[in-house]
Amino acid sequence: MPKDESFDITTGCDLQEVDNALNQARKEIGGRYDFKGVLVEIEYERGAGTIGIHTEDQFHLDSIWEALLGRLVARKVPVQNMKRGEPEQAASGTVRQTVTLVQSIDSETAKRITTFIRDRKLKRVQSQIQGDAVRVTGPSRDDLQVVMAALREEDWGIELNFGNYR
Repeated sequence: MPKDESFDITTGCDLQEVDNALNQARKEIGGRYDFKGVLVEIEYERGAGTIGIHTEDQFHLDSIWEALLGRLVARKVPVQNMKRGEPEQAASGTVRQTVTLVQSIDSETAKRITTFIRDRKLKRVQSQIQGDAVRVTGPSRDDLQVVMAALREEDWGIELNFGNYR
């Protein structure tokens, strides 16, 4: 029996890089003239995978997000894995927003990925959901590379990582 080749599809952010990017953004915002005397709070809950932004108005909220985005991109953190919540009114007319970090593939996206692979109709290539990852197996590395290329062309709403390529 020939040995099957396989790889895993996962997603996630390097939490240390997110922390570093937030620290750089805080430092940048602290030195900007348009933020002098303005309430700016950026809180990072590493365990929960959330970033909380609290400021005076929607304009400053968008400016903080742009500064954060620039730092995250510079540190190669996948921005597709950041889901901005709706801005909420807070005390004293301030605005608060929560950004959630996507660290795993949800079951609905995993089902879409397995259906997508099955619809490619490659011989003997199979995919199965294993927790928060999808394992793809097949007899030929060439077939697996075709699957990877097809997955990269689609927009899944998150950045897909390919690992454990054996």
